[in-house]
Amino acid sequence: MQTDSQLAHLGLFNARVPRYTSYPTAPQFSADIGPDTFTDWLRAIKPGSLISVYIHVPFCRRLCWFCACRTQGTSSEAPVISYVQMLKAELALLREVLPEGVKLSRLHWGGGTPTLLPPDQMRGLAAAIFDVVPLGEEAEFSVEIDPNEIDDERLDALAEAGMNRASVGVQDFDPDIQAIIGRDQSYEITRSAIEAIRARGVTSLNADILFGLPNQDRKKLADSVQKLLSLSPDRVALYGYAHVPWMARRQQMIPSDTLPRPEERLELFETARQLFSWDGYDEIGIDHFARPEDGLGQAWRNGTLRRNFQGYTDDTAPVLVGLGASSISRFPQGFAQMNAATSGWMKSVQSGEFATKRGHAFRGDDLLRARIIEALMCDFAVSKDELARNHGATPEQLDDLFEPVAAQFEGFVKHDAKGLTIPPEGRPLTRMIAAAFDAYAMDSQGHSSAV
Repeated sequence: MQTDSQLAHLGLFNARVPRYTSYPTAPQFSADIGPDTFTDWLRAIKPGSLISVYIHVPFCRRLCWFCACRTQGTSSEAPVISYVQMLKAELALLREVLPEGVKLSRLHWGGGTPTLLPPDQMRGLAAAIFDVVPLGEEAEFSVEIDPNEIDDERLDALAEAGMNRASVGVQDFDPDIQAIIGRDQSYEITRSAIEAIRARGVTSLNADILFGLPNQDRKKLADSVQKLLSLSPDRVALYGYAHVPWMARRQQMIPSDTLPRPEERLELFETARQLFSWDGYDEIGIDHFARPEDGLGQAWRNGTLRRNFQGYTDDTAPVLVGLGASSISRFPQGFAQMNAATSGWMKSVQSGEFATKRGHAFRGDDLLRARIIEALMCDFAVSKDELARNHGATPEQLDDLFEPVAAQFEGFVKHDAKGLTIPPEGRPLTRMIAAAFDAYAMDSQGHSSAV
């Protein structure tokens, strides 16, 4: 196919580029941002405004070999309970500096496996959060749920606490693939968990599924997608498996020679994309799908889709506060990340200060480039009028930015008086096009395949 050869010529099948859940990306963070800066940024939040909060729980009962997240295994509840106590202490620190009247737009518990928490710990943590930052009107409280690590008592606790969206990881239903990636999770267990979630009145459901897994082919992926569709999730994240064993040592358990080639990864993505589209899902950005009535689908249609560390979101709150080890916060002034080591994070909180270890304060044209990248990732288009209105960009400045990119990706990017657009045939290149606007030095080994 001519388009595939053109994509290959542009380097799509060899490139490693960021997923751009932030700009600048986390590898650019430095130790210049510490607890004092984090505290100052918290104090600067407008009183009475809406913010989002992310709670990171890094523990798992078992470590899946495919996962590159910051997690640690535990066979007992003791370290989990100690960790929750430190989260409560961190929330107490937040209370001291948070301006009056601030409420939650979004609350998300991620990990790791948040459902590893015992029911009483879930209730206590939720109460501690809402005591500091109450839920705003139409707020969303979502939790990542492992079907292998959930039961009626824990679901009851989450539902009572106000969980109104659940996120279930699927990855792939094929048992042979599950064995290779260290993730044993049958369709039946997943269906049972989803039915139990919905039985408690939680009607909004997210699901994650991966392409590019070892020994995965189009038939196996199509079978997994069709099984997932039978569960009717409201939105789906179709992520490409990132094989980075030099960064995530557990991935060394996965033989590299079992992985699909980049050209095959693109075929796998297209197979899944077509199935979701045929079932009535809207295509959201580069790798999400949503029912038209879901908030993500609505945000995509009305131009308010955004991108953050959890991927695509309909949350427009200007501040995201991350709590827990390795969590990242976003403020209008920049990014701040907590100590990634659980022990180091706990030591700081015990001593009465935030564990902010690194981050980035926006400078120069960071915010202009960040918006260009976000607009391309969300809408496949960026408006010159918007950039002029919100960032003071001049036509000459934008032409200097856009023209080299349009020339580099000729035929796959359109540049005119209105702005820059990526047509459907160029969308596999979106992350590479976004990377062309990245002003920071990039180590490709720190990022995943562009496909």
